[in-house]
Amino acid sequence: MEKVIFFGNGPLAEYALAIIEKKCQVVFHAHSKEDLEKVCEIKREYPEVHGILASFGVLIPGRVLEVFEPEGILNIHPSLLPLYRGASPIESAILAGDTEFSVSVMKLVKAMDAGPIYHQETLKDLPLHKDSIYKELAETGAKWIVSHLSDLPQPSLQDDKKATFCGKLNKDMGTLTPETDTAEQTFRKIVAFQGYPKPKYVFFDQKCIILEAHMLKSGEKALLTIECADGAMVAVDRLQPEGRKAMDTKAFLNGYGR
Repeated sequence: MEKVIFFGNGPLAEYALAIIEKKCQVVFHAHSKEDLEKVCEIKREYPEVHGILASFGVLIPGRVLEVFEPEGILNIHPSLLPLYRGASPIESAILAGDTEFSVSVMKLVKAMDAGPIYHQETLKDLPLHKDSIYKELAETGAKWIVSHLSDLPQPSLQDDKKATFCGKLNKDMGTLTPETDTAEQTFRKIVAFQGYPKPKYVFFDQKCIILEAHMLKSGEKALLTIECADGAMVAVDRLQPEGRKAMDTKAFLNGYGR
């Protein structure tokens, strides 16, 4: 059984780690930059240990990367690199209107998501649901790693000229703007902003977080809708009034509707 030091936080890391733990011995889980000295100590004591990272949140310093040479630390990055380098690849792909979602297994280098690629895979027909996309991409990348960890192929260099970049999400993004967005853009914001920064809209003077929604089909009726710039509607299924518990649309209208 291969020994692994795992770096990661958040849903991508959680789903990847669940797969890795089934096939590998995770000797240490680094959660933050404060854990990196311990990582180096373990790697120096046990040179055979592999490093695997999924959504760690901070750049790994060069001195840590050097300890893992020549194999390097393997990074599960949820995009078809060099596209969507940066902190929000899944959310950026959703907002861009993508219908296919990809994962890359790459070797970490000092530059952001610029290392050579060990493996890439694109998944089709995924539901437009943020947590499901995170889960499928994390598990796909992790399954490839545990199957190839003992015999990794030679990685291929990225074409930096084709790189695109995405930054961190911020709380100001959460407020929906259907007056200027189409229904599809509004819906994709609702999907992309689940968890953080949380999609928000005001109904009956009550600021709410939208938890579940769908595009309103032709001829379909819904209890609560958002009219968008293209004249189409997004139907709200579950929401959470500010300072209150989450509820379905019917319960919300019973309490706040006019």
